[in-house]
Amino acid sequence: MKVDRTKSAVCLVALLAGLCGCDRGSTPAGNAGASAGGSGAAWLATEEPAGARPVGEARQTAVDGQPVVLFGHIGGSAQPFVTGAAAFTIVDPKVPWCPDEEGCPTPWDYCCKQNEVRENIATIKLVDAAGKLVASDAKELLGVRELSLVVVAGKASRDEAGNLVVLAEKVHVRQ
Repeated sequence: MKVDRTKSAVCLVALLAGLCGCDRGSTPAGNAGASAGGSGAAWLATEEPAGARPVGEARQTAVDGQPVVLFGHIGGSAQPFVTGAAAFTIVDPKVPWCPDEEGCPTPWDYCCKQNEVRENIATIKLVDAAGKLVASDAKELLGVRELSLVVVAGKASRDEAGNLVVLAEKVHVRQ
């Protein structure tokens, strides 16, 4: 019996250690990208990519098809993560999110600053080696949440409305 309790205690400690790490941007084990065939480690950069610019500046200068490195807070709407796909939006850190006392229960939606968000937002899409969007939840895949500050390296793209979309190759989570 004593051996069983010891094994149970070891398992519990291991489980708790894994859960504690999730809030600091660690990659949850066992999450595989459907089109990528791997875990979030394929996209997570342990070191911050050089030359990162804030979203608003990158939006002004990024050229379609060219490499871009930018940073911002995950947000811009009440649900910045795309369900079933490794995609999300980020907002330039110069745009302040709205505190709860201003009537914003979800500060990452920037409800009191929507006019500023329009020119300071980018869509991030994690793509595999073939350029296909990864069919996994980015929140779980990368171990991030709303308002996490991320640095993204990838290729710039523009949607039909001219908005900046980054086909991400690497994501670094700032601590």
